[in-house]
Amino acid sequence: MRMIAKMHLAYANAIETVKNKKGQNTIEYLFMLGIIVVVVGIVGGLIKAFMPELFDSVKAKIMGEAGNL
Repeated sequence: MRMIAKMHLAYANAIETVKNKKGQNTIEYLFMLGIIVVVVGIVGGLIKAFMPELFDSVKAKIMGEAGNL
C-alpha cells in the first residue's frame, strides 16, 4: 500500500511540475525575437549583396537632397 501512495505522490508532483509554466512566456518571446532578428539580418544582407546599385542610388539621392537644405 505504501508503494501505491508513493507512486501517487510522485505522479501528483510530476503533474504539478508540468502545469507550472512560470516564466515560459518570457522565454518564448525572447526566442521569437531572436529568430526575427536573425531572419531580418540575413534578408538585409542578401538584399544588400544583390542590389548594391539600389543602395548607392538611394544614398546619392539622400546626400543630394541633404546638400540642398
